[in-house]
Amino acid sequence: MTTKAEVYDVQPIRSKEKLEDMKWGLKKWCGQRDYILFLIGINTGLRVGDLVKLKIKQVKGKKKITVKEGKTKKPRLIHLTNIYDEIQTYIKTLEATEWLFPSRQGNSHITTTQAYRQLVKAGKMVDMEDGIGTHTMRKTFGYWFYKQTKDIAKLQEILNHSKPEITKRYIGITAEEIEDSLNEFVL
Repeated sequence: MTTKAEVYDVQPIRSKEKLEDMKWGLKKWCGQRDYILFLIGINTGLRVGDLVKLKIKQVKGKKKITVKEGKTKKPRLIHLTNIYDEIQTYIKTLEATEWLFPSRQGNSHITTTQAYRQLVKAGKMVDMEDGIGTHTMRKTFGYWFYKQTKDIAKLQEILNHSKPEITKRYIGITAEEIEDSLNEFVL
C-alpha cells in the first residue's frame, strides 16, 4: 500500500523533453509493455493499481472505457482516443493472456512493485532518478491537464480529490508558479 508520504515524494514530469526521454527509455530498456503502461498512465491519471489490472477485452477496439477505481470504488470514464492506435498495435503483440500488462511470471498481470521497478529503471537510464515512482504517471497527468486547461475544479473531480488544495499540492503547483502567473497577469 502506498503511504501519503510516498505519494508526495514523487513529482510530476514537468518538462516535455523529459517526458519524451522517459518514453524512449521505457521502450529501449524495459519494453513495449512498460511503455504502454506509462503512456496510459500519463494520459489518463489512473492509479497504478487500476492500470495493472486492465484486461485486453476492456480496451480492444475501444476509445473510451469505464474503470471502477480500486481506491474510491467509483466508476470513472477513461478516454483513450489520443493513444488508441498505439494501444491497439500493442494488443496485437500479446498472446495467450487476458491481461493488458501480463507478468512474465505466470498467468497474471504485473504487480505494482514491478511497474515501479521498470519506471525507476527507465528513469535512471535517462538521468531522472529523483522523484520517480508509479505515482509519477498520475501526477504528470494532473500537472499537464492543469497546465493545458487551468481548471483545478475539473482536475479535482477527475482525480477524485476532496479539496482543491489537495489537488494543487498533489500536482506540485508551487508558490513560484503562482508568482509567475501573477507577474504575467494584466487586465
